[in-house]
Amino acid sequence: MSPSERVTAEEVMSSPLETTSAEATVKEAAQQMREKDVNALVVRTTPRGIISSTDVLAAVAEGRNVSELQVADIMTTNVETASPDNYVEEVAAMMTTYGIKHLPVVDDDYVGMVSSSDVTAHLSK
Repeated sequence: MSPSERVTAEEVMSSPLETTSAEATVKEAAQQMREKDVNALVVRTTPRGIISSTDVLAAVAEGRNVSELQVADIMTTNVETASPDNYVEEVAAMMTTYGIKHLPVVDDDYVGMVSSSDVTAHLSK
């Protein structure tokens, strides 16, 4: 397959990117995920952050009060990111290597999100 035929992260990513604040409650983040039909939200912090449905589920399973617990308390920091011009195969390899299901796409700033579902949908064509 020639480079011109290969699909990039930019072509399969979801955009616009859904974000939340570190100060939001986990319940608010979960409600936003449900309303927007996404499984992860980028948290615009330094270092970069992300909260996923897996993080929310873990907090609930631990008996934590998600109505009071803040996103900052359970989010993942130092998030791995992809470039818009990374090939889908590279994105899939990154997800496997890091054991993640969501990879924000960054080009100076956040531009989108690639999920494992996006990768699977593309590779199954």
